[in-house]
Amino acid sequence: MKRAKWIFLWLCVGLYGIILTFLFSCTTQNRMPVSPGAQLISEADYVGREGCAACHEEIVADFNSTLHNRMQISGPEGQELDLTCEACHGPGSLHVEVRGGRDTPIILPDENPEACYQCHRDVQARFFQEYRHPVPIGKMSCMNCHDPHGKDIYSPVGVKMFNREDVCYQCHQEQTGPYVFEHEALREGCTSCHNPHGSINEKYLVQRDSNLCLRCHGQIAVSGTVVMGDFSHTTRVAEGTCWSAGCHTAVHGSNINDHLRY
Repeated sequence: MKRAKWIFLWLCVGLYGIILTFLFSCTTQNRMPVSPGAQLISEADYVGREGCAACHEEIVADFNSTLHNRMQISGPEGQELDLTCEACHGPGSLHVEVRGGRDTPIILPDENPEACYQCHRDVQARFFQEYRHPVPIGKMSCMNCHDPHGKDIYSPVGVKMFNREDVCYQCHQEQTGPYVFEHEALREGCTSCHNPHGSINEKYLVQRDSNLCLRCHGQIAVSGTVVMGDFSHTTRVAEGTCWSAGCHTAVHGSNINDHLRY
């Protein structure tokens, strides 16, 4: 009886924690955003989503069905404004006064990733890793891979994709295939092996050397023996990575060998 009481108590505590997490998550926030534009355009005021919709009617209409729209950020106390747009673009009164334009006082996330970093701090930290896409130095922007206004956040601006991997294939066309002998990992997507925002490992790999492959292919027959595909790889693994030891060099797929070789 005492055991059942403790189990019930812990279940209540867990449920309470889940409720608190939901209530304070970014999808229900009602606080003022810390927009980079608030400092960069300090002389401007917030105009609300309706002020943006006057010119950007189509974007605002589509935005209503997106994930980012779930933030529903409200204005300062006493102001009935929806600041969901200006949370990223900064206060827009000066932009509205001159009837818009990229050269007017407004924050453009494709030029300033800080607009994205204010919520995606984990991604920003990734860009400090040794191997990362060149977003911090301005050679790429978040918009090259993500459409913040689109229904599919994993598609770049103005491009309709069939799947998330198509985003990567825009630049890495040599990996698109199709291949006679495919690597099944590609069915799960590029991110099963690569972290696109940054990694401590070359080629943005989520794990280094053969440990990456052993996540799926490791079969330990007996202590001290590594078996993969019914063959002992105990000595081969020690010689180097699976794809650079003269073995499975065609890791994305091969047209001539079912062991993924060129």
